[in-house]
Amino acid sequence: MPRNQFQRMVFAFLTVLITVHAYVFFSLYVVNGNTLMTVNGTNSVISAINHQGGVYMFGTYLPIWTVVITEFILAYSLEIFMGSPYSFKLACKVFDPEKSNPMNFETAIICATVAIMCPAMSFIAALLYYPYYSGFSIFTLFANWLKLVCFNFPFAFFSQLFFIQPLVRKLFKLIFRKDIASRVSKTEAA
Repeated sequence: MPRNQFQRMVFAFLTVLITVHAYVFFSLYVVNGNTLMTVNGTNSVISAINHQGGVYMFGTYLPIWTVVITEFILAYSLEIFMGSPYSFKLACKVFDPEKSNPMNFETAIICATVAIMCPAMSFIAALLYYPYYSGFSIFTLFANWLKLVCFNFPFAFFSQLFFIQPLVRKLFKLIFRKDIASRVSKTEAA
């Protein structure tokens, strides 16, 4: 889909922008929502987060927007330097991009991206949200990482495959419609 570095960066930006918000919501509301409400004695997750002074990160409580910005910067960097290039290489090991059905090749890229990004971002999240108040233990970090991978992988796989990537591809086609139209007309003229 993207044909040059600028388009790849825009595509990654759109993907990460949507993905980070989805994962922060998933983590805070779906995975930890009941615990946050019970501990803080509130009847909504956002009230619980506000009651405790924010989201626990880096050993302190930070506003939710700080969490979103931090995760966005880390995820975008990881996607640009590791996720996109390696997922394309992995997909090319299974499918020939010139001869394969584009839908199969795009699905392979999505699956490879999830396989790379989910464990990597889960490890970063395990570091960011590590319970430093009880001291550091590599075993606790490893256990937190595995727990996050188990929670995040099914959500990552299905949300990327059926919601996020189709939405990103639609947005990408809207943004670069002139470039795509000129490419199609060049192909038809040849």
